[in-house]
Amino acid sequence: MSPEPSQNGDEKPQKQLYELLTHTLVDIYVGEENSHYPLHEKLLCHHSPYFSRIFYNKSSTSSRTKEFGLPEVTDDVFALFVGWLYARALRHPEEERDIGPLLDLYFLAAKLEIAALETDIVDAVRAYYHTHSTYPGLRRVQYVYANTEEDNVMREMMVGSVARFLTLADRIPEHWAKALKQNGPLSVDIIRSIQEWHLEERNVPDARDASVDRGR
Repeated sequence: MSPEPSQNGDEKPQKQLYELLTHTLVDIYVGEENSHYPLHEKLLCHHSPYFSRIFYNKSSTSSRTKEFGLPEVTDDVFALFVGWLYARALRHPEEERDIGPLLDLYFLAAKLEIAALETDIVDAVRAYYHTHSTYPGLRRVQYVYANTEEDNVMREMMVGSVARFLTLADRIPEHWAKALKQNGPLSVDIIRSIQEWHLEERNVPDARDASVDRGR
């Protein structure tokens, strides 16, 4: 298991699980029903700079109460997070519907500043699409766009996958054509992704050459 990046970009020394399971627990309340998750403080803060600032900052109320709420997070997603926190492993998606919870976990990992978890999720999603010889659907791509910024790894992976799908397809599916007309940034990102393939000039049809059959 490789060391994790720290906030300043340096590698954080990896610690064994037993070193992080101290007596001090914190109470995390999740969702609208305030589901209660008692977690080991040192373990949580070791992986998450976000929680480290909350529980180790003496001026923070949570540092005294050892309580914190995440009302916007669902139980299913937080349970996935807890599983990763203690086992450092994810259940890889077996069906496309399993991708949704993983994306929500990815957004939570970004909020909690856990780069290692973000990487694990991107790898799991990437592996699913590759293993099943399929591509991210429009709905998934739009969801990622709505919840990420530029230069996001999950966004780039999905855009790169869609670029390949559209390039190799016989035609652009109607729903994709409509979406690309309405979403300029997505269209530009797809073109940028294709540029990054660094295709040899001889392999790219030249519409200026009248002898070239455009295939239409």
